[in-house]
Amino acid sequence: MASVITFDPNPPRVSSPWLLPEDPEKKHGGAERSGSASNDGDSDQNQDTVDRLDAEPQDGPIEYKLHLLLRPRRRYDVMSTTTRVVGSQQSRPRPVVSLKSGSSTPTTSTQTRQNRLSQLTTQLLWRLQQSAPYHAKARRQLVVPKLPEDTDNVDLSILENPQKLLPGLEESNGALYEIGVSDDGTFVGLTKDEMDESMSTLKIMAASLGCRVEVQRMKMVGNCQWTEISHADTVSTMDSREADLWVAEALIMPVLEPQKESNGDGTSSQVQSDPLNAVNVSRTEQLRVSLTGPTTSGKTTLLGTLANGTLDNGRGSSRINLLKHRHEVVSGQTSSVAQELIGYKDGKIYNYAGTNIESWTDIHDYAENGRLVFFSDSAGHLRYRRTILRGLVGWAPHWTFLCITANGNEGTGRGSHSLSGTTDDLGDGGLDLAIAHLDLCLQLEIPLVILITKYDTTTKDKLKSTLNVILTKIKAKGRAPKLIIPPRPDGGDLLEVPETSQLKIEQDVIKSIGESNNHLSIIPLVLTSAVTGLGIGHIHALLNSLPMPPAPTARDFVPQVLNPEQPAALFHIDDKYELSNHTSDRSAIVIAGYLRFGTLRIGDKVLLGPFPADDEDARNHVPRDHPSPGDGLSISHPSFSELARFASKNAVSASNVKGEWRNATIVNIRNLRLPVRTMEAGQAGTVQIVFDDPVEEPSDSDSLFERTKPSTGGTIRKGQILAIPSQHMLDTGLSLQAASGLRAVFTDEGVTELSVGNLVNIYVATVRAAARILKVIRHLPENGARKAHSEEHDDVFSMADSIELDRSLGESDSAPTKNEYAVTLELLTNREWIELGSRVVLLEGGKQGSSGLEGFVGNVIEIAE
Repeated sequence: MASVITFDPNPPRVSSPWLLPEDPEKKHGGAERSGSASNDGDSDQNQDTVDRLDAEPQDGPIEYKLHLLLRPRRRYDVMSTTTRVVGSQQSRPRPVVSLKSGSSTPTTSTQTRQNRLSQLTTQLLWRLQQSAPYHAKARRQLVVPKLPEDTDNVDLSILENPQKLLPGLEESNGALYEIGVSDDGTFVGLTKDEMDESMSTLKIMAASLGCRVEVQRMKMVGNCQWTEISHADTVSTMDSREADLWVAEALIMPVLEPQKESNGDGTSSQVQSDPLNAVNVSRTEQLRVSLTGPTTSGKTTLLGTLANGTLDNGRGSSRINLLKHRHEVVSGQTSSVAQELIGYKDGKIYNYAGTNIESWTDIHDYAENGRLVFFSDSAGHLRYRRTILRGLVGWAPHWTFLCITANGNEGTGRGSHSLSGTTDDLGDGGLDLAIAHLDLCLQLEIPLVILITKYDTTTKDKLKSTLNVILTKIKAKGRAPKLIIPPRPDGGDLLEVPETSQLKIEQDVIKSIGESNNHLSIIPLVLTSAVTGLGIGHIHALLNSLPMPPAPTARDFVPQVLNPEQPAALFHIDDKYELSNHTSDRSAIVIAGYLRFGTLRIGDKVLLGPFPADDEDARNHVPRDHPSPGDGLSISHPSFSELARFASKNAVSASNVKGEWRNATIVNIRNLRLPVRTMEAGQAGTVQIVFDDPVEEPSDSDSLFERTKPSTGGTIRKGQILAIPSQHMLDTGLSLQAASGLRAVFTDEGVTELSVGNLVNIYVATVRAAARILKVIRHLPENGARKAHSEEHDDVFSMADSIELDRSLGESDSAPTKNEYAVTLELLTNREWIELGSRVVLLEGGKQGSSGLEGFVGNVIEIAE
């Protein structure tokens, strides 16, 4: 299954061959450890006992090189380490032997110095890629520095300055070079001048890839003699020379921190003069699309056809690669969120059907300056209600694609079976479940596209009946449906967007949306079939052309006057992942989500939280949204009245729970798997963080970042945020505040039927929390006439559960256009970050025979700290 998280928990390790097999450090790997250990006595003793390394591993990031010279080696008369030299299998060390006249250390090569440097650099790149969790094939071409004509008389130190890191090497764990060692591990050795020249070549190679060289160890292994001919005037003399032979181990690592350059006056400055060159950020347009719909509506099958470029065989063949769990394959029902990436540029489609495309990084390359579409495929069955809401609310999609089967009854479609072997459907309620999804999407006011799937399995009468219900719902909400009927199957060529499809979409959909200047005005309906390919081209044309919303800002919901405490950057956390660190015993934390607004960069100091209390007893009273014995039932259903009363009585208010914020540093960023240095507003991806060490401070300090480390490590969970305090907050001493309650406004009159004291589930951004209803009143916007609450209700969040529903306002007090109702909610157990003005979804729980998706959608107008 594809996912926005791609970090490998067991990446290839770089383990030094100098460490003995019984050495416990060798099991953990890490050349940096061996390098640091070489300073103590034990390591020196181990080095003295090592007279030969293991044979060169062909499957690891270790390279045995006799030398890295760009010229032939001199001829030696005597070498104490071996009788044979370059290019042949070596024997074990032998006594000093005189070499026969005419034998040379290397064979004379006809390749130029530049060609040899290119080959050695390509070899180094391959070794670095071997120690990365994965690497893409379609990457930027490496640029090898061109050597001057007269290399011997030119200073090459300028070529040793690291360049911009080659994309794709950010996750590399490095490569080891054993210099002066033959392929079979024999210590042959190099003289000092040869070793210095080899190291210089290695630094040039590493610098061209954006890496640095760290010498881990050097060891003298023998000595040598050679005859040097010198010419003085017209007389030639032969001098006998002698030198020691050395071997060295060097670690090549990517340079992730900004580089510095000398100013000529002894100072240095950042080489970040051009922000575009200094900060690697994806500039490709990124559209987030959430795929939703009832179970067996063909969502995952359709996404498999779009992402893999292959039609379905009628039995779900195209969806297999997207499923994560075995029970999903068996039942045909998606229970998790699958994520895929599709690229578009110049009318071409870049998916896994393309040549040399094996990862999302390849799609980034080919679709650069075009468009990327990030798909989130959620579950459809009502028992996975949380997953449905997560896809629609948590990932904040720009557009939602709702799948509804053409026959209106999901249970009769292909591949509809369960683990028990029985049909798993709602009978006549199949269309009702689809309409429940439609109602929820219309309430959320997200730009919507409806895909009528499985067109090849329906009849005209069933299709007409299904469309009548859908069109009636859409028109009732004041939105205009636009039915698109492809003339014939257009999915034959799945690598390019058909010109006819693109033209029709632009004329019928894009033009209408542009004229209305409202993304919500038009709802396209496309007839599709993943088996015949009908409508596939039109879907690609939509994905290639649908308008993007403007870049989000911190003031999209409310102005600064009403909410001055906004941070400079806000990242919503939807998932987490722990990445084991091979250089230390601590695990690195990787969080996934999307950047609501602002900018995140590697090295930024951030705050993460809020963390819950350390009281396990309090958590045990939190109502859980587990599937109930009956479809659509929940904790608020009359059948569970006893449980509801118990939970309501014992639930702990979040106002009594002290949330905590922790300091951390960003060490790595990936934007839809693409390693970047910067993530911009509206982009989704993963951020790797490392928690800062605790810093003691006086109790009266107002600093945001110098806080004592919490008593408990805390568990990162969905719904938390990662934030950078704004300059205004730093100047005024304001701090991030988590909410223990909220007041939200709803336009649906059905909220007046909610009972005070009942427990409900709310969804705000990535937050899913249990809450208790404290008050429901008629709300009038504050315009100088009257406020919604009476004077005795000033501190509503501190009131008891016995508050009665306020119905004091008469019909004459209602607004002339529409009524609004304010619901006051108290969060249970955990404080949450809730942004003022954000959308909130309230689900009380369904009734017998309902879909379980009936809820209320409103906006947060007040939060309680």
